[in-house]
Amino acid sequence: MTYSQWQDVLDADALAVAKQLDELLPGPLHTLGLDGVRKFAAPTPPPRTTRVASVEDRTIAGVADGGNVSVPVRIYQPDRTTRAGALLYIHGGGFTVGSLDGVDELCRVIADEACCVVVSVDYRLAPEHPFPAAIIDVRAAYDWLRANSAELGVAPSQLAVGGDSAGGGLAASLCLDLRRRGIAQPVMQLLVYPAVDDQFTRPSWTEFKNAPLLDAGTAQWFWKQYVGDSPADLDELAVPMKAGSLAGLARAHIATAEVDPLRDDGEAYAAGLHEAGVAVRLQRYTGVFHGFFPEVQTYAKSRRAVLDACESLQLAFRLGSSAAIGQTSSRPRRDAIPGDLAFDGHTA
Repeated sequence: MTYSQWQDVLDADALAVAKQLDELLPGPLHTLGLDGVRKFAAPTPPPRTTRVASVEDRTIAGVADGGNVSVPVRIYQPDRTTRAGALLYIHGGGFTVGSLDGVDELCRVIADEACCVVVSVDYRLAPEHPFPAAIIDVRAAYDWLRANSAELGVAPSQLAVGGDSAGGGLAASLCLDLRRRGIAQPVMQLLVYPAVDDQFTRPSWTEFKNAPLLDAGTAQWFWKQYVGDSPADLDELAVPMKAGSLAGLARAHIATAEVDPLRDDGEAYAAGLHEAGVAVRLQRYTGVFHGFFPEVQTYAKSRRAVLDACESLQLAFRLGSSAAIGQTSSRPRRDAIPGDLAFDGHTA
C-alpha cells in the first residue's frame, strides 16, 4: 500500500490519514497477525467531546438459541427532554477487533443529532467466537431493547438498528433474523459500508484491492477469522446477500466509501432492497476509504455522513415502521427516506 497512488482520488483528510498508515504499517494490515492487528486497532481513549445526558455501561442477560448470553452494552441518553426513538448500534472491525470505546464519540453524536437513545453493543469477537456468536449477541441485545424500551423512554415501535463494516453486516443480518422469527422490523436499518457478501468478485474488489487500511487481502482475512475454513453452508444470517428475498425488510440508509473494496457489495445490497420494494437512501462518499465513518474528529466527510444518517433516522422515527412482515410487493416504497436509491456524493 502506498498513499501516493491515491493522491488524485482521496480528499485532504483521507490523504493525510493514508500517509500516516503508510508510515505505521510495514505492509497490509493482516500481515501483522491477529495480535498485531488488535494492538494496531486498539482505540486511544475516546475524546468524549459531544454532550449527552448520561452514559451507562451495563451487561444484559439474554437467551439465544437455547443458551444464556451476557452482552455488554453502553447506553447513551440524549441531552433533550424527548427521545425520538432508540438505535441499536453495532461497531465494525472485521468481526475480529473493535470495541465500545472505538465508536464512543460516534454514538454521542448520533444520540445528540438524532435526539435518540443509542445502545452500543460489545458482541463477542472472532476467531475465539466465530459465527454465529456475534449475531446471537446482537439478537439478544435487540430483544432486550424491545423488552426494555419503556425504561429508556422510547416506544418499542420506535427502534432502529445500524452499524459500520462488520457491524453493518450484522445489522442487515439482524433484520433478516427478525423477519425469519416473525418479529416487527425496526423503523430503519443504517448500513455503513456493510459486509454483506462473501464472493469478493465485484469490480471494487479489484479496483481498490490495495486501498488504504482495508485492502482486499485484509478484508478476506477478517472474513476467514469470522467463518473459518469451510464456509460453504453459510446462510443469510452470515451472508445477507444470500437471502432468497429482501422483501419486507426495514427501510434502509446505506452509506459507502468511494475507495473501498466493499463499496460495490454495499451498493448491490441497496439495489437488491430497492428491487424488493424497500425504500433505500444510498449515498457514496467520495474521496474517503473504508473506516472513515466513526472518525468524526478526523474527517469532515465523516461528520457529513453522520449528519446525513441522523437526518434519515429522524425521519424514520417520525414515520414509524411500515415494513410489513412477509411483504412481497416488488414496487419500491418512496414515502420513507429522501434520496431513494440516489447517489449523494459529498465533496466538501
